[in-house]
Parts: sequence; C-alpha cells; structure tokens
Amino acid sequence: MTLLNHPRTRRRSWGVLATAAGLLAALLSAGPAGATPDDELPGQDEIVHSANVEHLANIPKDALAGTNSDLAFQGKYAFAGNYDGFRIFDISNPKAPRTVAQVLCPGSQNDISVSGDLLFLSTDSSRSDSSCNSTSQPATEKSSWEGMKVFDISDKANPKYVAAVETACGSHTHTLVPERRNVYIYVSSYAPNAAYPDCQPPHDGISVIKVPRKAPEKAAVVGFPVLFPGEGPDGGGNPGGPTNPGVSKTTGCHDITVLPSKDLAAGACMGDGILFSLKDPERPKVIDRVQDNVNFSFWHSATFNQKADKVVFTDELGGGGAATCNEVTGPNRGADGIYDIVGRGDHRKLVFRSYYKIPRHQADTENCVAHNASLIPVKGRDIAVQAWYQGGVSVWDFTDSSHPKEIAYFERGPLSTDRLTGGGSWSAYYYNGYVYSNDMVKGLDVLKIHDRRTDPAQRVRLRELNVQTQPDYFD
Repeated sequence: MTLLNHPRTRRRSWGVLATAAGLLAALLSAGPAGATPDDELPGQDEIVHSANVEHLANIPKDALAGTNSDLAFQGKYAFAGNYDGFRIFDISNPKAPRTVAQVLCPGSQNDISVSGDLLFLSTDSSRSDSSCNSTSQPATEKSSWEGMKVFDISDKANPKYVAAVETACGSHTHTLVPERRNVYIYVSSYAPNAAYPDCQPPHDGISVIKVPRKAPEKAAVVGFPVLFPGEGPDGGGNPGGPTNPGVSKTTGCHDITVLPSKDLAAGACMGDGILFSLKDPERPKVIDRVQDNVNFSFWHSATFNQKADKVVFTDELGGGGAATCNEVTGPNRGADGIYDIVGRGDHRKLVFRSYYKIPRHQADTENCVAHNASLIPVKGRDIAVQAWYQGGVSVWDFTDSSHPKEIAYFERGPLSTDRLTGGGSWSAYYYNGYVYSNDMVKGLDVLKIHDRRTDPAQRVRLRELNVQTQPDYFD
C-alpha cells in the first residue's frame, strides 16, 4: 500500500488539551515557573541517563510522519502506533530493530494492541469513512466515522484491513480482554457534545466490542455499560469545575487496565478512578470509586502490581502539552497516585498511600507529565518503567506504597530552548529483557537496564504483551 504523509485534523489532541485549557490558563497566570538553572539541564537533544541504563538503539520515523503513540508486542515483533497508521518492527536483535511493515491509516491516536493474528487500532478523530483513505471531517456531520479498526497480521509484512466498528465518541484508547474464541474490546472515549450526532451526553460508560477470532469481520458492539450512573444530562461522574476547580468533568474513561487472571480492572476516567470486576466481561461491575480533587486534574491510566493489592493511577495534568515537571507545579501534581487495594471480593477498596513524580526538574519548554507505564516483572518487588514525555523514561520502585523511589532514568534535553514544544516518550514498556520507548518525535528507543534490582526480570519471557491487558508474569 502507498505510504504518504497524510494531512489531518484532530478533534481531540494527545490526551486532554481541550479539557485542560482552563487548568493550563490557571498555571500560566500563576506566574513564571521556578526554572531550573540552565547548567543543570541537558542541552538541546542531548541524551543523558543514569549509570545503570544503556541506550542500545534509536530508529527514527520513516514513512509515517505523524505523532508516535502506543506500543504492543508479540514474539519477535513490536507494533508501534502513529497518528498516520502503524509500524511493525522485528526486534529479534534489540540493538538493531528492523522495519517489517509501515501501514498508512490516518486517525488519531491509533492506540494499538494485538492478539493472535489480529491487530486493533483506535480512531479518535472524525473521518469521512472507516477506510484507510478517509479524510478529516467535522464531528458535527452525522456521516462522520470514529471507532475501532481490525487488521489481520498473520503475515507481518502484509497486514490486511478486515473490519471496522463505529463506537460512540470514537476510540481514544482501548483494552483487550482476550478469550479462546473471542476478543472483547473495552473502548474508552470521552468529550461528548450535543452538537455531535454520534457523541451525545451523557457519556458515562464504555463501549464493549466482541470480535470472533475466526470471523473478525463480524466484530460488533455488544454493550455500553454505564460506569457512572446518575440522573440528568451530565450523568453521575465527577462534576469537575466549578464544583471541583481544576478537575476534569467525567464524561467517559480515558484508559482501562485489566488483570484477567484476577478478573479485575482499573479505570482512569477523567475525574474518577475506579476498580471493577470482570467476572462477566460483557457486564463489568464497579467495585469502588475514588476522586482526588486536590492534586489530580485528569485520571489518565492505571497499572496494577503483580499481587493485585496495589494500583497506580496517573494524572495527565495539562493534557500532555504543558511543562509541569518544574518547581512551581510541585511534586504532587502531574504525578502518579499509588493506592493500596484492601478487602476482598466486591468489598475491596482503594486506599491512597502516596504520590510519585520524577525527581528531575525539566525545562519550561518541555511538555512533561506522568504517562504510560508497565511493570518490570521482579518477584517480590513492585517496579515500573514509565514514560514522562520530554521528562524521558523513569524506572521506579513502589514496593513500599508510601515511599516510592526512582532507580534509573533516560531522557533527552529539550526539543526547543525557545518555546514550549511537544514531544518525548509516549510509552515506555518492559518486554523480554529490554525497555522500548516510542518517542513522539524521535522514534523508537531501545534501552537495557543493568541493575541487581531488575536483573531477575530477564528470566521472564512473554509471547505477547499488551500493557493494558496486564499478564500474570509468574503463572
């Protein structure tokens, strides 16, 4: 297929830029940030890292010029989302990843996952139709399309587009709940508007898609469970401002992480964090719900520890487009929130313990905030690797929920020293001995950690990894 740089417009940007506009204005009006002295910051594009991190490779963008997004893995392959489509790498030699295929299929943000011979791609911008040749079209037009795309990847060098399913408000992210015969997809989307025919308020739930493995062309929405029931046009989620100033109003979920081995899921839903049961995958049941109306602006994503007695939620303060890793923002905003899970069964509760934020201040020209993370599988310890946009990649230990600490890092200096410019690591995930980071601008980075605390993870090998479908690493 022809590979071109396709112009596009996006109804919603990287994360929540439109939702966070008021908060950004508040941050800017608060006065200039406490800037870190220039001699303590890396130079423009300069690579720096802790002594226990080795930078093995960088593969720049090629035919797909859009923003790089999420990652998925299967066998010797890595699958990298991009706002213009997706790219498949052969990572059998992590020091020299090789491009196997690049597929042009524009539609932000092209969140990506794989299961068996199927690849799934989220489209969260209004398109003229569901094809990979579609063009941008206003969400106010009834004929506009947003949702999930399904590809056959049995031949990695020649992916085939096999199905499309339209979902309410599109698909910002998605999460797989794979079973033997079917793959269920939880579709997270938000930002309804009365002027959008296919994205009407309230929108306080998730779309559930069922994909038969042997007949993916029959993929279809099988339900829309409401996670925040409430009366009135706004539903029952966090009302946001002015009731809770600086907090996003809950109009859906941004991301969901499932732990199939425990029939458990955690949802990061704008103004709310939720814990729910997956005993019936078509009808998830909310167990507990928490809010942080002091330090959290936008509940973005979630990561369980291996024992499923903790969950880390991230706050994407400023929607991923603001410089929040500085002194004026402080250590508790734009950070991770660590919660213990206490109790049993449907009586389990989320109990807040502490925040974690990278300890290195970034330049005021660098977008930086907590973003996508995965566990590093070390038995008996809770260690994660996490992307922080231009804050780089952080490896941190939260075995003690109340006292998390960084143990390794990798980052580049600012893309620009003159103006705030978006870029940096979108996703940083551990897979079969290495860390893979999809940098929005710079491309795919491969890192190796040399540390006695993480070395045991090298013995763990997976055949497939979609980070939002969290595996039982030691089963």
